[in-house]
Amino acid sequence: MSSSLVSLASLLGISFASGLNLYAAVLVVGLGVRYHWLAGLPPELAPLGHPLVLAVAAVLYCVEFFADKIPVVSAIWDSIHTFVRPIGAVVMALTAASQLSPVDQTVVALTGGAVALTSHATKMGVRLLAHGTGEPFTQAAMSVGEDVFAVTLVMLVSQHPYIALAIVCLLLALIACLLPLLWKAIRGVLRGIARWWNRWFGPQTVHS
Repeated sequence: MSSSLVSLASLLGISFASGLNLYAAVLVVGLGVRYHWLAGLPPELAPLGHPLVLAVAAVLYCVEFFADKIPVVSAIWDSIHTFVRPIGAVVMALTAASQLSPVDQTVVALTGGAVALTSHATKMGVRLLAHGTGEPFTQAAMSVGEDVFAVTLVMLVSQHPYIALAIVCLLLALIACLLPLLWKAIRGVLRGIARWWNRWFGPQTVHS
């Protein structure tokens, strides 16, 4: 098995998972490295197994688990994490690439951040469309599904890197194809929100 392909699978898989749920990805990677559950992960990720890192990741994951299932709160949470998740992916990518040259580290960091931003933006867009339905149970089910997929993807990276690499590449290609349609739908939802806001909080016209 080519080491370069395994490294690519680790980079893309963990970065994609981080864009969906950064804290779940950090927690699974950290526990897997610390207790040798996931032997296929880069050994440079060992700092994620430090008890302090695991404790912080566990607390933040618990907060996100509940915040992500409340429609308005989840939208605010995702907006804040537009910056947090890609940066977290960059940090993990740089940690995994600590033995590489500065040029390679830069490429790895940019790739990890871009993949995490892509998966995060797609998640946020789909969630925004779901918010338009006003139905909380579907959103809660989507949140649980995202968490499960993020954890499963990290485990696949360790045990079956080729499968993980194929899944991530397929998802990235699918996102690229659906992005125009998704963006068009999101614009429609945003226009609806803007009209609702103006109707209730905009300047009122006084009729004589």
